[in-house]
Amino acid sequence: MPSKKLHQETEKYRKAWEKYVATGLVADPTMRKIIIASWRRSRAYGVDPHSTSLEIELTGERFQQRREAFKPILDIALPFMESIYNAVGESGMIISFSDANGYILERIGADNVFSELQRFRGMNLSEERMGTNAIALALKKGMALQVIGAEHFNVVFHNKTTSAAPIKDIDGNILGVLSVSGTCETVHPHTLGMVLASALAIEHEIRLKQINDDLTIANEHLDAIMQSISEGIITVNDAGVITDSNLHARKVMRRSLDELVGKTLDQVIKNPVFDFITQLSANEEREVQYYANGRKKTLLVSSKPIYAQDKTLKEYLLIFRETKRVYSQVNKLFGSKAIYTFDDILGESKEIQDAIRMAKLVSATDATILLHGESGTGKEMFAQGIHNASQRKNHSFVFINCGAIPRDLVASELFGYVEGAFTSARKGGNPGKFELADGGTLFLDEIGDMPLDTQANLLRVLETKEVVRVGGNEVIPVDVRVIAATHKDLAAEVEKGNFRSDLFYRLNVMPIKTPSLRERREDIKKLINRFYSQFVNRDDQRLLIDESFYLQMMQYDWPGNVRELQNVMQLVTNIVGEGEYLSSKHLPIYVKDALGASSQLPQQISGELTRVSPLSVVERQAILKALDAADNNLAKAAKLLEIGRSTLYRKIEKYDIKL
Repeated sequence: MPSKKLHQETEKYRKAWEKYVATGLVADPTMRKIIIASWRRSRAYGVDPHSTSLEIELTGERFQQRREAFKPILDIALPFMESIYNAVGESGMIISFSDANGYILERIGADNVFSELQRFRGMNLSEERMGTNAIALALKKGMALQVIGAEHFNVVFHNKTTSAAPIKDIDGNILGVLSVSGTCETVHPHTLGMVLASALAIEHEIRLKQINDDLTIANEHLDAIMQSISEGIITVNDAGVITDSNLHARKVMRRSLDELVGKTLDQVIKNPVFDFITQLSANEEREVQYYANGRKKTLLVSSKPIYAQDKTLKEYLLIFRETKRVYSQVNKLFGSKAIYTFDDILGESKEIQDAIRMAKLVSATDATILLHGESGTGKEMFAQGIHNASQRKNHSFVFINCGAIPRDLVASELFGYVEGAFTSARKGGNPGKFELADGGTLFLDEIGDMPLDTQANLLRVLETKEVVRVGGNEVIPVDVRVIAATHKDLAAEVEKGNFRSDLFYRLNVMPIKTPSLRERREDIKKLINRFYSQFVNRDDQRLLIDESFYLQMMQYDWPGNVRELQNVMQLVTNIVGEGEYLSSKHLPIYVKDALGASSQLPQQISGELTRVSPLSVVERQAILKALDAADNNLAKAAKLLEIGRSTLYRKIEKYDIKL
């Protein structure tokens, strides 16, 4: 603007300002409406137009904290401010950045300019504090503009001209203001255009940074998700070269990222698999054999093509899972589960406690175990207890009854089969129990019924820890702990030629005998109480059981052991009346018949007895009779029994006698 015209304009603004300050009226119709509106707001705010005291509101730590909060924006704005200063700095300009509240956080300029504004940083130039100025109007109106001389509401700025432009984020919110100030004589109309262009450039950089930050966060989130996935993920280009992998893939492959990236998939797997993997249809998985540190493992692999925006193939995403992890999870959800622990095996007799003690001892090893005992003695509970007490407790527990499977199918059930192995073979083949139990425990119940030819294959697997599926030739390594069980005398079966001697000696590393119920009659009462509580169908769980019931149940031989006792308790609790005590009359007929004359109470020690009662039963019955005769007087009862009172107390507690 020519100096003569500028002088005329500033003089006009000065006269209009003086008139407004004195009267509150604007006489010059050529004054800009935006300036007049700002003057009126400034007057309403109570801003003193004559004040020359410019207060610095933010100082010290408060200023540093606010400046630190705007550091990301200032880091972007400062290079542009320096560029402006390099272009106009010699003319005495000051370039400033203020935040969205009007606080000046940064300035670049000569110290001899604006002598009254030497301490420029920390000043608040909002309209509410300083009245009309370019920074205040840029914040208020969200637009770029220039304020000249006496257009400022405060007299201290009347010899200054300021050009200011707001800086906005991607959503249009004002982040701050970029401004250039100088004396009226040094400011050119093009200054505003330069400030506006710089403000737009800063906005562009801020938006780019925000987009890049968002992308960085998104990538970090994606990477965190990929690394935490319990499945292996590898990306390969269309030539089969690995471009990336997640943590689980590197763990399974036992290689670092640098050892994988740049290698072909076939080199890493040591098997030509890339071509057929990339041809898999959606949701289709194939088994792949690979070698890690000289050990062969099996993977289930699926693939998904990834395309660029132009629809060209970019790479393949390969997802693989270790078969033993898959089988373990399937078994936990749908297969056999080890739900029992040693705490679930009831009994305080020496026989059962010795068996439990031995089972706990061998749980810490990986030795093959042979459980032998009559049917119904709880061999499977022992097997599950051993599994749950071992280091394999978080892996599969797989059960197979060798006597319940047709002889010609035992091998395929144990070792699996390949596609086409026999007429009804499933497409793609099927894993056997050994593969399903990989990493865990395989329980072979009734192993004495296993066919001889299958026994030979089982021995080979136990020795080599490798499985070959029926009809196949691929060797599959397995890590399985075997627990076998039988009710037969395997040594006698070996003599008869029904069981291989070499397999017998291989299985009989840690033999454990599960005692029959007649060998531990003192545990029968505890088992009765447990099953009664389990089967009784009422809210009141009191034990309504007569002593006659306990006595006769303890006299019976229980050929079916605990399983038979459980079935009997389920029967009698269903037929007993509401509030009625279980007594000898509720016993099943076959139990009464087996007991014969000895079932009559009270039992007399005579030559007519068909059996001898256990000493514990006789002793408990004698204590009950003595207490009844003494009317529950413990001193008299002890005298009748010819024992000390402390001994009587101990035996009452032992036999759980209620007074």
